This record gives sequence, structure tokens and C-alpha cells, in this order.
Amino acid sequence: MRALEQIEQWPVRNAAAGVVMGGKGVVDSGGDLERVYALASVTKPLVAYAVLVAVEEGAVELDQPAGPPGATVRHLLAHTAGYTFDTTEVIAEPGARRIYSSAGFEVLAEFVTEHTGIAFDQYLHEAVFEPLGMKSSVLAGAAGHAGRSSVADLLRFAEELLNPRLISAELLDEATTVQFPDRNGILPGYGSQRPNDWGLGFEIRDHKLPHWTGSSNSPRTYGHFGQAGTFIWVDPSIGIACLALADENFGDWARTAWPTLSDAVIAEFV
Repeated sequence: MRALEQIEQWPVRNAAAGVVMGGKGVVDSGGDLERVYALASVTKPLVAYAVLVAVEEGAVELDQPAGPPGATVRHLLAHTAGYTFDTTEVIAEPGARRIYSSAGFEVLAEFVTEHTGIAFDQYLHEAVFEPLGMKSSVLAGAAGHAGRSSVADLLRFAEELLNPRLISAELLDEATTVQFPDRNGILPGYGSQRPNDWGLGFEIRDHKLPHWTGSSNSPRTYGHFGQAGTFIWVDPSIGIACLALADENFGDWARTAWPTLSDAVIAEFV
């Protein structure tokens, strides 16, 4: 059985998925690739990539002050600015703790708008969606969770992550390397992680247990999942990316289904 046939057994109304390999492009897909889904927090890596484009263009800098006093763009992208999850209340010194914060991504969007003079939803479209041909993708509200996209579009994004064209390979490598190491924190849906490693807008698997990727995924695997039933991961050690979108909120079904799918994909294609 093809690995992606598993999505037909998921307890969801609709699901679609795809696999990309470096140098080969899309090697498998399943479901309606053009159907548009709410991304929830899978919005964040798209937003982060637009911020990285702004860094590449010189509009902003990673170590430029942003957010609460003492924080920078880097802190906001790495969830170490000290904000709570959904407000700009500061509960920790910048860099001291890993506190997953959607509010921090709102601040990032406002910061990029301020320094480019372009509304952030438009900047995201011009910097990421348009050049990658992501015709169905849109930011329809909050920069932390209001993205909408299709598997067809996210496969194009996955190809960009495996072979970057919009930013330098060096900047992508920095974004997918642990920032502020040894910071503990809560991984939403999975509890306390010690450490809770993140790059710049991307969660890094490292040796986290439990985790939403597979046991076969390397520690270098990075990506994001969303409460809407969505995920994307890239494993640079084996040059493969996998993503899936569904219309059933994250829960026990996903904790079982996603790692199983990930392991099957790696077994099939590596």
C-alpha cells in the first residue's frame, strides 16, 4: 500500500497530502490537491519565510530591536521574546524561556509593515505566494494562524524549503538551526519539552518525545503543525518533505495518524 493511502482511513471529512524529494520534486500526492483548508499555525512558517525574505532584501535585520524591550526579530521568530501565547503581556526576559506565542507573530507582521510600507498580507503575497505560484494561498487575518492554502500550493513551498530560491541557502540553514539552545518550554498538544528547540519560525524535532513527526525522522527535521489538522515537515538529512491538510481539528487521531504516516513515507521513499 502507498503510504499516502493512509489518509483515506483518517477520521476526517476531507484530507489531502503530498511528498516532495530534493532533486525530484513531487513524488506522490493524494486527495484533492486544490481544496483550500484553514492552516491554523501552519501559517507561521509561511509568515516566517516572508520575514526571512525581508531580511534577505535588507528591509529588516534578525538582530534588530523588535517587540518588548531587549527583544529582537530573532527572539520573536524563535518564540523567546517573552510574550504569552495570545497577548503581548511580557512574562519573561527576552531569551530566557521558550514561550510559544501567536501574539509575537502579530508583532512581527506589524514590524515588517512598518519597515516596508506594505501591508503584511500583501507583502506575504508578493514575497512568497506570488513567486512560488501559490495561487490559492492567502493570509485572511491574524499572522499567527489565519492562513489558508491547498496541498498543491504547500508542495511548492516544500520544494522551496528543499531548494531555496527566494532566500539564500545560508539564511535558510540559520532559520532551521536551533536558536537560543537549551530553552525549555511547552510544545502545544504535546506538553513540556526539555529542551523545546526552535529555529526561526520552524519547530525543530531534535530528540523530542512525544512528537508529531515519525520515529524515523532525523533530529534535524523541522516544520510546524496546526490545530486545524494540518502539518508540514522537512527532513534535510534525507532530503524529503511531507505535508497533509485536513478539516478535523488536531486531537488523539492526529497524534496516532501523523507519526504513522511519516514513518511510512520515509520507509517508502528513502
